[in-house]
Amino acid sequence: MLRIANGQGFWGDWLEAPVRLIEQGPIDYLTLDYLAEVTMSILQKQRQADPNLGYARDFPPLIGRIARQMLERNIRVIANAGGVNPIACAEAVRKAAPGIKVAIVLGDDVLPRIDEFLAKGYEMRNLDTCAPLASIRDRILSANAYTGAFPLAEALATGAHVILAGRAADPALTLAPMIREFGWRETDWNKLAAGTVAGHIIECGTQATGGNCQVDWQSIPDLANIGYPIVEAESDGTFVVTKHPGTGGRVHSDIIKQQLLYELGDPKNFIAPDCTADFTTIHLDDIGPDRVRVSGIHGRERPANLKLSISYANGWKSIGTLIFSWPQAIEKAKVADQIVRTRLKALGLEFDEVHTEFFGANACHGSLATTVDPPEVQLRIGVRSFNRKAVDRFTRELIPLVLSGPPGATGYGDGRPPVREIVSYWPALVPRGEIQSSIEVLG
Repeated sequence: MLRIANGQGFWGDWLEAPVRLIEQGPIDYLTLDYLAEVTMSILQKQRQADPNLGYARDFPPLIGRIARQMLERNIRVIANAGGVNPIACAEAVRKAAPGIKVAIVLGDDVLPRIDEFLAKGYEMRNLDTCAPLASIRDRILSANAYTGAFPLAEALATGAHVILAGRAADPALTLAPMIREFGWRETDWNKLAAGTVAGHIIECGTQATGGNCQVDWQSIPDLANIGYPIVEAESDGTFVVTKHPGTGGRVHSDIIKQQLLYELGDPKNFIAPDCTADFTTIHLDDIGPDRVRVSGIHGRERPANLKLSISYANGWKSIGTLIFSWPQAIEKAKVADQIVRTRLKALGLEFDEVHTEFFGANACHGSLATTVDPPEVQLRIGVRSFNRKAVDRFTRELIPLVLSGPPGATGYGDGRPPVREIVSYWPALVPRGEIQSSIEVLG
C-alpha cells in the first residue's frame, strides 16, 4: 500500500497543512498543488519584473521547515510550485534546505515556441470560442502545456527528495508515485485512469475531507483543524480516501461525489495527459469512519493532443465600492449607481462593460434574490476597457458620492480603487509530440 497525501489545493492554501500531514501520521508522498490558470500569468509577470521570480514563493521556506522530517521519515514531495521558473524555485529550495536533492521537470513552458507552432500550421484555436491564436498573438503573456505523470515518475527515479514541476496537470502529482512504485506502463489504461481519479479527488485538498461542502456541513466536526486528504493506493488501481485519525473534517462518499463533479465536463471522457477516464464507472464504498474505497474505474488511450494554458493581456479594469446603511439601503445604492453612470456618460467615456452588483441584496443570486430591506448594502461597480485613461477616470467618480450622493454612504478600502490589467485565459491544443520533457537534478 502507498500513502499519498495532498497538502495544498491552491497557492494560498493553509500553510500549516503540509506540516501537519507529516507530523500527524504516516505518509509516503506529499503532493502540493499550487497552480491555477490565472496563477501562471501572475507568475509570468513576476518573472518579467524579476528573473529570479515566477514560482510559488511559499514553497522553499516550507521545504526548509519540513526537510528534517522528510529525511527522517523518507517522505518525498511532488509539487508544481515551479510555475514558470522551476529552476529558480529549485535553487531557492536548496538554499532553504541544503541537504535536499531536487529533481526538476522541464518542458511545459512553450511561450518561446508560439511562433514556431504557428509556422507549423497549428492554429491553437480557443477551445471555447474557436478563435485562432493569431488574433491575440501580440498580447500573449504565458503559454504552458499540461504535462502528465510519466516525466514526474522519471524524476522520482533519480532518488530526489523533492520533485518540482511547472504546469504539470493536477492529477499527475498523485498518479506519478503510483507509476513509479507499482511499475504501471503507458498502456495500463484502467490503472492510469484510477490514479488520475485519485489525483482528481485530492487535488483540491480539503474539498475531499469536508471543506466547502454542501452536504450536512453544519455537522462536520472541527473545521478549524480539518484533516487534509490521503490516498491509500494499491497496485491493482483500487484505493481508499481517508485522513489522519483525530483530525477535523469528514471523509464520506457524498463528499467524494461532490469533488468528483469539480471541473468535470463529459463524465465518460475525462481527458488527462496520460489517459481518458470514464467517471461513470467509479464505484464508492463507505468502509468505515472517514474511509471511502474507490474501485471499478475504466480508462482508455491518452489523447493525441495536449492542452495549453495560455494567458493574454485583455485591457484594463477597475472595481469600486461604497456602503449604504439602512433605511432604504438598496434604493440608495441604486440611485448612486445611476449617478455614476450618468456622470461617466456626460464625460464621454465609453467602456466595453459596466457591471454593478449590490452585495447584501443580489450579488449571489442576481434577479432571483428576494426584495428585503437589509441593514447595509455594498454598491460594487466595475468597468473594463482597452482605454486605460477611461478606466482611470472612472476611479475618481465613485468616492465623491460620500458627500454628493444619497445619505448614509461610507467608503470602503483605501480611497480610489486601483486600475488593474485584465489577464484572460486561452485554452488550446497542440500535438503531443511537440512537448518533450526533460529532467534536471540539483544536489
